[in-house]
Amino acid sequence: MNISNHGIELLKEYEGCVIRNRKHVVYDDKTGQPINIREPLSRGATIGYGHLIKPGEDFRDGITEKAATELLRRDIVTAERAVCDNVTILLTQNQFDALVIFAYNIGVENFAKSTVVKYINNPNFHSARYPDIDSAWRAWCKSGGRTVPGLKRRRDMELKLFHLI
Repeated sequence: MNISNHGIELLKEYEGCVIRNRKHVVYDDKTGQPINIREPLSRGATIGYGHLIKPGEDFRDGITEKAATELLRRDIVTAERAVCDNVTILLTQNQFDALVIFAYNIGVENFAKSTVVKYINNPNFHSARYPDIDSAWRAWCKSGGRTVPGLKRRRDMELKLFHLI
């Protein structure tokens, strides 16, 4: 399976971006604030829709919307593969989209080890810490040990999509 166009649009909305003068610019992933590109880039330097800038990539001039979408589509392949490799049941398109969006945000390694995947793959699974899939999913709304309102909203929207039939 692949994420749907609707899923891509939702992911863009959830990830957000920073645009100046009609171009996507480099920003800090945690704060959402533009970064001075004349200084060395800090960890978490991002462009487009959540693309973490890798050593050797140069986005000093910013990128167009088309380029940002192409970067997202390339980046999302890893999350699609993580869902396909780790989920053993048949999924609806909405479920697949929600899981890809979730995996993209928390990282594929975290996704693979998550209680969410255990609940999906085994209807008899039970966790003492998370009584159901929704609570396991919502556990991923913290950063630095604190609940982040934006992540809480995102998890709620992902779950809503996941439960749509």
